[in-house]
Amino acid sequence: MDSDKENSLAGKIALVTGAARRVGAAIVHRLHAAGARVAIHYRDSASEAGNLTAALNEARADSARSFQADLNDHDDLTSLVNAVTAWAGRLDILINNASRFYATPLGSITEAQWDDLIGSNLKAPLFLAQAAAPQLRSAGGVIVNIVDIHAQRPLRDHAVYGAAKAGLGMLTRSLAKDLAPEVRVNGVAPGAILWPEDGITEATMQSILRQIPLGRSGEPDDIARCVLYLVRDAGYVTGQIISVDGGRSIGW
Repeated sequence: MDSDKENSLAGKIALVTGAARRVGAAIVHRLHAAGARVAIHYRDSASEAGNLTAALNEARADSARSFQADLNDHDDLTSLVNAVTAWAGRLDILINNASRFYATPLGSITEAQWDDLIGSNLKAPLFLAQAAAPQLRSAGGVIVNIVDIHAQRPLRDHAVYGAAKAGLGMLTRSLAKDLAPEVRVNGVAPGAILWPEDGITEATMQSILRQIPLGRSGEPDDIARCVLYLVRDAGYVTGQIISVDGGRSIGW
């Protein structure tokens, strides 16, 4: 990172959902390295959240704190925002990263799966943005939503997830209009960044890689760097969704 940008977010408070590990943790590291204090949200990953918080606070005292919340519980959403502002006194940056992802083959979809996938990927970002809006307006803040390239191109057997992320794409643009001019709202649409935790066949992996012009999967820090750009460097950008996918979406 350029030396003149190392503390460019000093004094700013960022809330990152689903931040204990994987892409969320990479985003936290990037924002923290740029000087922000970070609120690390987690649902079940208490150990990972605690370790990440401790490491960041060792580097800079009281620069991080972890917050537990179930984002499918509507009451927890407002409580989360209130807890972060009680700790830090303000909120400048909201990163809606938390997501549930799994297959829902047609014919087996349940209402519980609908509630879970729509709740985590669409409902929670909306109501977190609504709860945070007064603080973000006052701060001239930023929202970044982590969308998905499959918001535009359907993934077989993932109808509910795809619909939720497509909704998040429209929500991003709608919030950009509704919260302007005080708050900028943008999105990042990852491609093949991390393979699914429940496994993937070698044939499927190779098929995906053949669709990527750059010929490789990405890294969590690729997403984190784009988020940092939208937060820190994109002062005249709002209502946009940037695909970080190695070019996959141009050649599908």
